[in-house]
Amino acid sequence: MKPHGWLGLAIILGAEAALFGGQPLVAHWFTPIVWTGYVLFVDALAAWLTGRSYLTTDRVEGVLLALTSIACWWLFELYNSPRFWRGGTQSAGLWWHYHGLEPNPFLRRVGYDWAFATIFPALFLTATVLRTTVFRRMFVRPAHRPSREVHHLLVAAGVLAAALPLVLVSAWLVPLVWVAFALLLEPLNSRAGRPSWLADLRGGNASRLFGLLGAGLVCGVLWEFWNYWAATKWTYTVPYVGGVKIFEMPVLGYLGFPAFALECFAMYHWLRGLLRAAPAPPLP
Repeated sequence: MKPHGWLGLAIILGAEAALFGGQPLVAHWFTPIVWTGYVLFVDALAAWLTGRSYLTTDRVEGVLLALTSIACWWLFELYNSPRFWRGGTQSAGLWWHYHGLEPNPFLRRVGYDWAFATIFPALFLTATVLRTTVFRRMFVRPAHRPSREVHHLLVAAGVLAAALPLVLVSAWLVPLVWVAFALLLEPLNSRAGRPSWLADLRGGNASRLFGLLGAGLVCGVLWEFWNYWAATKWTYTVPYVGGVKIFEMPVLGYLGFPAFALECFAMYHWLRGLLRAAPAPPLP
């Protein structure tokens, strides 16, 4: 494994040791620190398994991915904004809430963006590792190419799912946010020849699809596990089985993480396609 993988593992273990040892600075910045360690570790695993990674062979791609990760998560924060929710106080309408934030606005923004920058890399690198190991032989019967009408129907469903939580303000509709952009953008990526799990299925290869689904679940569990112990953390307010939790996440919420990984993949490759640059490397 590349040296930065061992560095990442050391950061994870060191951060956890400092957290449980009562070190306040690490506890306050635990989420971005531990996820930086995770990205370094899983990037080294991807390099070992495939010969490619964002820190060894595809550094420009890694920068684009981190910047896209920040921008896309701020879009999700827009959905969570009180502007779009009913409630008597600013926090009353939020689906997720942050606690123990840095009081300095500049440092708080640094913490936000640092943590947000790790989301897409963590998902994609985990998917790469899973795709080349657990799901490397995941094949299905080749599917027929969906008709233009089916693509139009999926895109229309995505537009509706993206717009409805803004038009009909209800926390019951929040799950639509985690599937909307996958429905909207994955068919567009497939038809444009961009990396697409939908296109892969036409050839009978389901490894990318299952790699992404598995990555969503793995990262989702780790997000909630590490978040539970951190001093700066997030919690949820949901109207359905909200009291039945694993860590801070209501148990039904874990179903959203695999879909979220598909959505992130579709968003990134659609946005990257706007650059009209060379095709993105196959990670995942």
